[in-house]
Amino acid sequence: MTTYGLLLFDHAEELDFVGPREVFHVSEQLRGDSGSVALIAEYPGLVHCAKGLQVLADHTFGDHPPLDVLVVPGGWGARHVQVHKPHVTDWIAKIASRVDWVHGIRTGTFLLHTAGPARGRRVVTDAAFEDELEAHGDVTVMRDEPYAVDGNLLTSRGLSAALDSALWLVSRLHGIDHAHDVCSAMDYKPRVPSLGGGDLARPNH
Repeated sequence: MTTYGLLLFDHAEELDFVGPREVFHVSEQLRGDSGSVALIAEYPGLVHCAKGLQVLADHTFGDHPPLDVLVVPGGWGARHVQVHKPHVTDWIAKIASRVDWVHGIRTGTFLLHTAGPARGRRVVTDAAFEDELEAHGDVTVMRDEPYAVDGNLLTSRGLSAALDSALWLVSRLHGIDHAHDVCSAMDYKPRVPSLGGGDLARPNH
């Protein structure tokens, strides 16, 4: 079983975690697993997201199961609040050192840069904040790419790119045929051409 942990925090962008969660959940259902997709917040209680969605996390930093994949969404909260919270960035750094894959969505890359996993790596972020991230130093921002893979770090833009990168990750973990089954079950056609063929790897892998 692959256990995914999706970080939640106030003012996170909803689609940054809801989209990948759907991919992972459908994969879980097709494989007959259960309970392997966990929403994780710093503390108990409702998380108030950027567009007004309120979400109750499954776990907190202190009681979540061991993870295989850590997903870090973006949003105003990622860039302006969470990057200044050592308890959050230390947790990200600790978990990132233990998991097989780290998946950053949009400006979640800022959090991964502050915490450490994105330093010295090739990454993708929201197009509107590429210059800002690059100015932080010790990172190579891949422009005009929907997602990028560097070692065990997968980063992506948002919306469809978040779905496509999650599908790429599912293909690496469970095989390309399974990834295509997930696409069919979701009635989703990936925008990245390589997702429709036999090789899901990006050129910058």
